[in-house]
Amino acid sequence: MSKGFCILAQNNPDTDYVRQAYALALSIHKFNKDQKVSLITNDKVPKKYQKVFDKIIKIPWNDQAELSHWKIENRWKVYHVTPYEYTIVMDADMLVLHKISQWWNFLSERDLFFVSNVRNFRNEIVTSRHYRKTFDANNLPDLYSAIHYFKKCDYSHSFFTLLELIVVNWELFYDKCAPDLFQQGCSIDLCCSIASKILNNEKEITQSDSTITFTHMKPHLQGWHDVPEKWTKSIGSYLRNDKTLLLGNYIQNNVLHYVDQEFLTDKFLKRLESL
Repeated sequence: MSKGFCILAQNNPDTDYVRQAYALALSIHKFNKDQKVSLITNDKVPKKYQKVFDKIIKIPWNDQAELSHWKIENRWKVYHVTPYEYTIVMDADMLVLHKISQWWNFLSERDLFFVSNVRNFRNEIVTSRHYRKTFDANNLPDLYSAIHYFKKCDYSHSFFTLLELIVVNWELFYDKCAPDLFQQGCSIDLCCSIASKILNNEKEITQSDSTITFTHMKPHLQGWHDVPEKWTKSIGSYLRNDKTLLLGNYIQNNVLHYVDQEFLTDKFLKRLESL
C-alpha cells in the first residue's frame, strides 16, 4: 500500500510557496518517521529543498492559476498526479507539530475525507463564522480543504472530476449554488463544498468530531476583542529545543495553518532545520 503526503506549491510575486512547502516537509519528517512527501510545482526547487521530498512532480496540462494570486486553480489536479494510492493533501503554509502517522489508520478505511472542525491557538474549537458567511447563507457543507485525503478509486475520481468542472466555471456554479453573499474570486474551500452539496455526500466525507484537525491562524478565529490585520503583530512565537512551538504562552500540539507568511522567517526556518 503506497501512501504519502502531497503539497502543491506555486509561487506568486509576494510569497515563496515552495519555501513554505520545504518547511512543511521538514516538520512532517521531524515528528513522523518514514513518511513520503511529494511536491507538485512548476517553480524552481533549490537543491537544498529537494532532499526532503520523495518526488517532485510537474503540474500537468495548462497552468490554470497563471493569472491568479492565490494559485489554487490547479488543486484538483493533485488527484491525477499523486504517486500514492492513499494521499493526504496539505496547504503549503502549514507545519506539523506532532505525530500524525496514526491518521492513516482512520483514513485508509475511507475513500475521501475533509476536515470540518478547526481550532484556534488556544486549542479551542473555532465557533466564529466570520470567514464562512457564504457557506452559512447557502447552507453548504463546512469543509476545509487545507487538509484533505483521498484514495485512488472511482468514488474519489468522480468527486475530483466534478471539482475540476466547478473550478473552471466557478462563477457559474457560485451563481447557481452559492448566490447569497456571492463570494468574489475562486475559493477551493467553496468549490469543494459545492461539489459535496451536489453529490450529497457530506456525511460520508467528513466527521465533525474527528481528531484530524488543524489550528487555523486567521485573525478573526482567535477570539480577540481587537482583531489585528495579522496575528503575528499580536503574539510571539518560540520554537524550543525540544521541538515544541509556543504561540504566546500556548504550546501548539496540532498541525498549524499559520496563514501569515511573515511567521516563517529565515531565522525560524534555520531553527527548524537544526532541530
